[in-house]
Amino acid sequence: MAQQERARRTRLAILEAAGTVFDECGYEAATISQILALADVTRGALYFHFSSKEDLARGVLDLAVTTEGVVPQQFKLQELADASLLLADRLPKEPMLRAALRLSVDQRARALFGTRWPDWISVAEGLLAEAKERGEVLAHVDPHETARLLVASWTGVQLMAEAVPQRENLVHEISLLYQLLLPNIAVPAVLARLDIAPDRPDRLRQQARS
Repeated sequence: MAQQERARRTRLAILEAAGTVFDECGYEAATISQILALADVTRGALYFHFSSKEDLARGVLDLAVTTEGVVPQQFKLQELADASLLLADRLPKEPMLRAALRLSVDQRARALFGTRWPDWISVAEGLLAEAKERGEVLAHVDPHETARLLVASWTGVQLMAEAVPQRENLVHEISLLYQLLLPNIAVPAVLARLDIAPDRPDRLRQQARS
């Protein structure tokens, strides 16, 4: 058991190092030597877990599809909003998440190993489908089409926030995005009870600690 835990920690350390290097240098310029130095592991340890730089990139992308911090709520639409707001809050602080986004928008990297946008669409679609079954969304809402739009919009807002910085942070802008989109998704009775304030991630973390 202890050996399995050490292997898990080593694998995670390698992925975190890879994420940092991919975020700072981009996929093409990143080297295995840089990742080894940052992870402080041997070349043998790295190749025990990952067969190539491409395999490392896939691992970084896989870990970026996360709903960490999202807890069950009365409304599935609230869980959807929470996932988006929490991700926006974590992105500036976590190189692995930033690296995954950078890999996804890099045309050459995307051609090598794809993106995890389909996985994010699937996560959002699942929550929207459950919300529709519960009567939380308007009759015209198609879960798959809406999920694609939400993922595309989130990504576009993030890229714009990075390219054209302004005073408001990413969480504030994603909060505004949901303010604009949710009236066309949620039934009025549910819409009035959704919490999409920019400080929502902070309050969720406080609740988790209490």
